[in-house]
Amino acid sequence: MSNFTDLLIIGGGAAGLISAITAKREKPCLSVTVIEGLDRVGKKLITTGNGRCNISNTDESLSRFHGENTEFAAFSLERFGKDYLKKFFSSIGIEFTEENGKLYPSSLQASSVVDCLRFECERLGVNVTCNAKVTKIKKTKDFTVLGDNFEFHSKALIVATGLFSGGDKLGSDGSVFRIMKELGHKAIPCSPAIVQVKTETDFVRQLKGIKVDANARLYKKNTFIREDFGEVLFCDYGLSGPAIMQISRDAFRSEGEYYICLDLFPKNSKEELLELLKNRASALSHRSLEDFFTGLLNKRLGQVVLKRCDFKLSQMTYELNNKDLEKIADTLKSFKFKILGHTGFNNSQVTAGGLSTLEFDNKTMMSKRIAGLFAAGELLDIDGDCGGFNLKWAWCSGILAAKSAVEYIR
Repeated sequence: MSNFTDLLIIGGGAAGLISAITAKREKPCLSVTVIEGLDRVGKKLITTGNGRCNISNTDESLSRFHGENTEFAAFSLERFGKDYLKKFFSSIGIEFTEENGKLYPSSLQASSVVDCLRFECERLGVNVTCNAKVTKIKKTKDFTVLGDNFEFHSKALIVATGLFSGGDKLGSDGSVFRIMKELGHKAIPCSPAIVQVKTETDFVRQLKGIKVDANARLYKKNTFIREDFGEVLFCDYGLSGPAIMQISRDAFRSEGEYYICLDLFPKNSKEELLELLKNRASALSHRSLEDFFTGLLNKRLGQVVLKRCDFKLSQMTYELNNKDLEKIADTLKSFKFKILGHTGFNNSQVTAGGLSTLEFDNKTMMSKRIAGLFAAGELLDIDGDCGGFNLKWAWCSGILAAKSAVEYIR
């Protein structure tokens, strides 16, 4: 199958679909084609926000984004901010509901977001071809994009394929990323971000299934890196939950010994916590340590904390002295776990790293190496925090790439 189209978009995800819609709205007479390697578009988008699709976030701060050159993202994020996105999604039938700054579709269904994007593509006459896995990209006067059973030619090309997060089942095998590198684009090494963390398992296995609200701090040896407050889930392999996944990115960007320290009493200073423990020890002196935390902390978690402090649960509370209580307070304020790894790209929500943004124009998203070639979304070395920021980047960069591609074709 050989076809010509004015604008070809590789990738039928968030960035690719919004690019297609934007391009057709800018210039309806253009022929716009989206090719997707899977059997339907939007598969990865359907999984976002636990199936609810955290479309964006009201926080406009650039500090929520990461990469070797985060300033690259500033132009598109500012130009197509929350008001622009609200207006765009309203125009295709999606209204927002807000939850602590996170913007969701009012339906709370990710599938409805995919449907509305797909419906608008159909209305505008965007050609969509699925099961079209790209194997080669060539540029002479125009672009030639090849696959096992197709050949497309276009005046301009937008690459919006994503990278590795979600794995093959979501179309994230990195094959087009490798093709882009073969075309001469430099890349920043990739690693999973917003991912579960593997730790030493001596204690976490005993806590499997327990959830706590804690302040999670990431350290490289003794150097503090970043922190986040939220739910932490203990698993048999390590730690998960929003707070852990938020800080996980920086644990895998360079070699070294990394640790996570959990503050299990974030609302109390160490002095306040120590006073609380002293009062508790006095009032509950008749209890064994097995039941010392009952009524204050998850019982199993409290027992593991005491074991971590080298106490026997058969000991009586009246045996604790001030030095013992200080040791317990220290552990509660800094429950330390050595990081051994992550659960892989298949379980990560986004990929850190990607094509170097130094080789693209942030005002157009066009490659500085190949005229007429644009990139958007996760493929580039920009990733955001958990909470709708990665989709915000996909939407904003996709819109800018499409508007610029239309101008290039003109």
